[in-house]
Amino acid sequence: MKLIWLLLTVFNLFCTTGCRSQQKRAEAKPVNDAVYTYGDTTADGIGKYYLSREIAHVMGAAGSAWLEREDRQQEENTALAIAKMDLSPSAIVADIGAGTGYYSFKLCEKLPQGKVYAVEIQDEMIAALEKRKAALRNRNVEIIKGSVMSPNLPDHSVDLAIMVDVYHELEYPYEMLQSIKKALKKDGKILLIEYRGEDPAVRIKPLHKTTVAQLNKELAANGFSLYYNGNFLPIQHFLLYEKK
Repeated sequence: MKLIWLLLTVFNLFCTTGCRSQQKRAEAKPVNDAVYTYGDTTADGIGKYYLSREIAHVMGAAGSAWLEREDRQQEENTALAIAKMDLSPSAIVADIGAGTGYYSFKLCEKLPQGKVYAVEIQDEMIAALEKRKAALRNRNVEIIKGSVMSPNLPDHSVDLAIMVDVYHELEYPYEMLQSIKKALKKDGKILLIEYRGEDPAVRIKPLHKTTVAQLNKELAANGFSLYYNGNFLPIQHFLLYEKK
C-alpha cells in the first residue's frame, strides 16, 4: 500500500507541474461553446466547467514513465480490463489519449485481423508511440494525431473507443464525444476507465477522479446510455456506453 501511495503521489505531481508545461492548446473555435461555463480555477483544473464538472489539466509527456511503471498491472489490473473488453479478432479499436501506447500495444495482441488507432495530441507522446511501433515491428497499430476537439478518425470505422484515465482531461468533451459518435459503427461503443470519484480511499486528486453519476449525465447529454458497469477493477470504473 505504501508503494501505491507513493506512485499515486508522483502521478498527482505530474498533473500539477508537468501539465502546465504541455504544448499550447488549440485556438480553434469550439462547435458549441455555450455548453461550457467558466469560473474559479482550482489547483488542478482549467477553470472551465462541463455540466458542473471542472475539467482537469492534461498529464504532460513528463508523466510517460508513470504510465509504464512496473507495478501498474498490480495496482490497476490492466490485464483484466483488457480481457473484459470482449473483442473479436477483427475488431477496430480506438485508444484515445493513447499516451505511450501502454494499452494500444497490448490490445493489438487480441486483434490479429483487426486494428488499433492510437490517438494522441502531444507530439512527444506521438514520437514515443512511433518509436515503440518501430521497435516492435508492429503492423496493426495506426498512430493518429488528434486535436482537442476530435480524434480525427474515419466515420463509421470503430467498434470500440476507449479512454483510460483520459475523459476527465478533455478540454472539449462535448465536441469530442460528438466526433467519436460519428466514428463509431452502428453498434460501436465507448469505454471509459476512470479513477473512482466516489471512493475517498483512491488517492488521486479530485479532478482526476470521476463518479458514475457524473459520467452518466455527461454521456447522456451526448446521446449515449450506460450499457455495462463493470465493478471489478481495484481503483477504477469500467463503464461501457452505447449510442441511444
